[in-house]
Amino acid sequence: MSPLAFVLVFGAAIAHASWNIVAHGISRAGAPFLWWGAVASTAVWIGVVPFTGGLGTEDLASFALGVVVSAVLHVGYMAVLQRGYREGNLSTVYATARGTGPFLSVIVAVLFLGERPSIVALIGVATVIAGVVAIGLVDRSSGGGARRLDPGIVFGLLTGVAIAVYTIWDAHAVRTWNLAPVAFMVGTTLLQVPFYSFAVRRRWRAVWALGRAQWRRILVFGVLSPLSYILVLTAIQIAPVALVAPLREVSVVLVSLFGVVILRESRPGWRIGASLVVVVGIVLLAL
Repeated sequence: MSPLAFVLVFGAAIAHASWNIVAHGISRAGAPFLWWGAVASTAVWIGVVPFTGGLGTEDLASFALGVVVSAVLHVGYMAVLQRGYREGNLSTVYATARGTGPFLSVIVAVLFLGERPSIVALIGVATVIAGVVAIGLVDRSSGGGARRLDPGIVFGLLTGVAIAVYTIWDAHAVRTWNLAPVAFMVGTTLLQVPFYSFAVRRRWRAVWALGRAQWRRILVFGVLSPLSYILVLTAIQIAPVALVAPLREVSVVLVSLFGVVILRESRPGWRIGASLVVVVGIVLLAL
């Protein structure tokens, strides 16, 4: 992987971990938070579009198709992710999702996009995914004996499938139609607003109350959530999806450390050890 692509994806991981920590703090608000997130993301970034290549293409039909499908996929992703945060621990949901997503993305990229990563890179991919899954299984392994399936793992797996689907679609759209990442992201967030408006149609008081109480977190989300994916979309244009998708999961290390230090989640040694496995995989990807 080129140094530029590595820096882009690493920056995306930091931004992604940060907004997930912010989202976890107010995730119980559900649809009202998602509505504000889409509105804030659009408002913050729409003014940047003219300075970042515009739409990137004159084919408006292709641009429209790309953002419409992406918006639907991202709505599904956010809905499942937020439900997972309500049902399970932050580290369990986040790490399980971030392990499943790149695993599926790598398979699809190799089978259908024709990508052929090197052996060392594939070992790095496998190492990253193994470490991420290990973090996600911490709470499951700490219970001992028979217990019902952890809902955090269930929703983490569903979120991972959603991640793989939108990652492959977005990579295809940006590459095939030469779409500008910022415009693509803004179009996607803008089209999410009607979905969330329908979801909160009987809860507008809750929406305004959340906006007044949590506007700082909403603004941070509006900056960091699109930024994290804009960096990924830019990296996808110069590096294989099979490498970009797993490398961005360094964010799991940051979220895991947050869970240990701030949230006092269980088995800190296991979480930190698994995070180090992710770091080893990252080093292999950087070779």
